[in-house]
Formats: sequence, C-alpha cells, structure tokens
Amino acid sequence: MNTGTAILLVGLVVVALLAVALYALFSRLRGVEGTRANSAELFAQIEADSVRLRSAAQSEADDVRAKARREADELRTAAATEANELKTRATAEAEKAREDADQARGRADEATAELREQRADLDRREQRLVEREERVTADTQSLEERLAEVETQASELAARTEELAALEAERRAVLERTAQLTAEQAKAELVATVEDEAKRAAVMRVRDIEKDANENGQARAREIITLAIQRLASEQTAESVVSVLHLPGDEMKGRIIGREGRNIRAFEQVTGVNLIIDDTPEAVLLSCFDPVRREVARLTLEELVLDGRIHPHRIEEQYEKSKAEVEALCVRAGEDALVEVGVTDMHPDLVLLLGRLRYRTSYGQNVLKHLIESAHLAGMMAGELGLDVKLTKRCALLHDIGKALTHEVDGSHALIGAEIARRYGENDDVVHAIEAHHNEVELRTVEAVLTQAADAISGGPPPPRRESLEAYVKRLERLEEISMSHDGVEKVFAMQAGREVRVMVLPDVVDDIQAQVLARDIAKQVEEELTYPGQIRITVVRESRSTEFAR
Repeated sequence: MNTGTAILLVGLVVVALLAVALYALFSRLRGVEGTRANSAELFAQIEADSVRLRSAAQSEADDVRAKARREADELRTAAATEANELKTRATAEAEKAREDADQARGRADEATAELREQRADLDRREQRLVEREERVTADTQSLEERLAEVETQASELAARTEELAALEAERRAVLERTAQLTAEQAKAELVATVEDEAKRAAVMRVRDIEKDANENGQARAREIITLAIQRLASEQTAESVVSVLHLPGDEMKGRIIGREGRNIRAFEQVTGVNLIIDDTPEAVLLSCFDPVRREVARLTLEELVLDGRIHPHRIEEQYEKSKAEVEALCVRAGEDALVEVGVTDMHPDLVLLLGRLRYRTSYGQNVLKHLIESAHLAGMMAGELGLDVKLTKRCALLHDIGKALTHEVDGSHALIGAEIARRYGENDDVVHAIEAHHNEVELRTVEAVLTQAADAISGGPPPPRRESLEAYVKRLERLEEISMSHDGVEKVFAMQAGREVRVMVLPDVVDDIQAQVLARDIAKQVEEELTYPGQIRITVVRESRSTEFAR
C-alpha cells in the first residue's frame, strides 16, 4: 500500500463520517422544528462534532501515513536483504561453477593421461602378441618335425612288438611243452601260492599284535588294580539284625515289661522293633531287619532306662526325639562322607539316604564305609587312566544307594538306586554306573566299568565279605558237586572265595565245542540252584598231551 492510496482512504472515511453527522443533524432538525430556541446549541454541537471528527480523521490519517512509511521502510529493508542474499548466492554458485569447471578440466586431463597410458599398454601388448605368435609358429614347426619322428619310431616299435609277440608265443609254447601246464594254470597256481603265504603272514601278524595287546593291557590293568589295592585300608564289621542293650540291673527288665506287658507292647507298636527279654543277665535284645529303625529303638530304650520313667506316653515322646536324633546323625554321616570323598552339589534327600547306610552292613562290611572305599578306589584308577576323577568318584559313592530302600521297595538295589539317582537329577553317566554295576544292564561307559571294579575290590579282598562259615562251605561244596555231576569232568576246583570254578575235563571225551557247551550248562545250573553275591566265573580247561619216547 503506497502513501497516495492511504490518503485517499482517509479522505473517504472523513467524508463518510461527515455524511453520517449531517444525516443525524437533519434528523435532529426535523425532530425539533418547534424548538427553534435550541438551534444555536445544535449548531454549536454540530460544529464541535465536526471539529472532533476532523481531529479524529487527521489523527487516523497521521497513523495511516506513519504505518505506510514503516511498511515502506520494511519493504525496502527486506528487498535490500533479499538482494544481498541473491548476490551472495550467485557469487557462491559462480565460485562452485568455477571449481566444477576446474575439476572437470582436471578429470579431463587425467582421462587424457590414462588414455595415453592405455594406448601405450595396448601397443606393448600388441608387440608381445606378435612376438608370441612368432614363437608359437616356430614351436609348431618344431612339434610337426618331432611328430614325424615319433610316427616313424612308433612304426618301428610296432614292428618290434610284433616280433616280440611272436617270440613270446614261441617261448610260451616251449614252456608249456616242457612243464605240461598252460599259462592260465601256471598263473592260478602262482596266485594261490602267494595268497596262502600272504594269509599265513597276516594271521601270524594279527596273532602277534593281539598277544602284545593282551599282555600289555593285562599288565597295565594289573598295575592299576594293584596300586589301588595297596592304597586301600578296609575294615570288617559283623553283620547282625540284633542290637544288645545293657541294663543297670535285672530289676529294670520288669519296669520295661510294665504292668501286664503294656510297656513292651507299646514299645514294639511305636518303634516296630521286637524287644526280646530272656535270661541274659542285665541285657535285652532288639531285633529288626531295618538297621535305622533298630538304632532309633535302641536310643529310645537307652534314654528310657536312664530316665527311669517308662510308660506308653513317655515311650512315644522319647521315640520322636530319638527319631529326629538319628535322622540328624544320618545327615551328618552323609555330609561327612561327601567331604571325605570330595563330592559336592548333591540333593539333600540323597545325602540323607547315603547317611542311613551308616547303620547297614552287607556281608560283614558297613555299606557307607564300603561306598567311601569304592569311591577312593575308583578315583585312583580314574586318575591313572586320565579320566574324570570327580565323576568316577560320584558314580562309585552312589552305586549302592538303593540298599537304603531295599527293605521298603521290591527289586534289585542297583535298579532301585538308579531310579532314585535319576529322580534327584543325577548325571546320566552316574545313573548308568549305578544300574550296571551288577551287570543287570550292559556296561556302556568307562566310569561304569571302574565302578564295578572298585565295588569288587572293596567287597572282595581277603577275607571276603563274611557270611556264616557253614553257609560259605556248603556253597563251595555245592559248586563242586554241580560241576562234577556232568559227564567228562575229571576234577573241579572252587577258587577265589567261590567267585571262580575251574573244571578239568577229559580231552578224549570232551572236545572244544563240548567244553563251551559244558561251561554254559554249569553256569545256568549254578544260577538256578544257588544264591550268591556278585558273579561266579566258570572256566572249563581241556588239555591234550602227547607223549613219545626216543630210543
């Protein structure tokens, strides 16, 4: 908006205001024709209004002119600023265009130089190709000459080959007439001779290798087992299902029995242990197949005797205390066994079951001590073989864990122990070693083999796990009787505490195949008729002797 337009607008506004004022004036004059007395006042007021309107119009016109000037100044400033920016941008674009032109000229120069180099390189390559073509031409001529020579030599060689073939046919005919054999027959005879010699040499070599492997393997095994046995110190305990409790006097027996036997009935009902009171002076017997239960009953009766108050309610109270005490002792025994062997991270329930074996014996051995010994033995052998000592010790320590529950669960203690270990998250190798240590499952790992060997060493050194002498002798006699009952048997020897039976047979009655059948029949009959720990090895020996005298 320019200044002239603004002035024109102000004039229009003033004229409009004047028109409105005149219209109001005429209206007021029409309304007050009868009151001429006030006309002077009206004219004065109209004049005042006109003055005021002119002043307002003048003031507004001044404001419009000032605003127009400010806008014009702002427009001039913005135009100048925009012009400067355009000039600066044009200058920058011109500089960039000059730089792009310089770069283009540089790239053109580089491209030109590169083209020159490529042209020179092409010239060099063309020169090399020309030289190579010349050499190839020369080589081709030389090869053609050599090929002609080779063809000549080939023709000569073919002629000589035909001559040699004729001579060979003549020689073969002479040999056939001399040896009375055809060439194929001679070749077959030669091949058969070579094959026989090769087979014989191979059999001899294989036998020597097997012999060396067996001797070295057996020597190494004997060395490892001997070292383990030498470092083993075991102790024996008498196996029993009876505990003896000594009394301060025979009068205590009457108090234990109680009025009409109520105390002894309550004791047996609460503890599940038979209390035997006989003529033994100052002693009573506690009989039970469960060693833990028998130990709880023994502690209960011992505390009752010391306290002197014996009645059914007191028996129940003391039984609960003794039960908690024995369970704490079992946990402590299991933890001590883990510390002694060096095994950690075992489920608390497994530790409790392990500690319960402290009160169990098997063929004259305390089962917990047997497990500790087996773990040490297995660890020694694993160390000698470079295996995982901790894993092997863990397998041996837990291999008889099932014996803690064999009086509560039907089945083999090996399978029961494997199921328990599997339930409490033990390693698959540990579970397999437990279930396979009596060959109820086929051995698949070295740790299982070492566990079985450690079990046999701990349970089998002289004296063996003691059983009653009479039963032991009868078992050995029965082993010999079973073996002697078969035809062709000459002598029988029960050896190694009944763990091996050697059967000597008559060589003219029993041949090698019958010896194998005899060993299997004896083993089957022993399995059906006898009960024994571990396994029994049946060895049938057939010896042939030839004697002749030189005169």
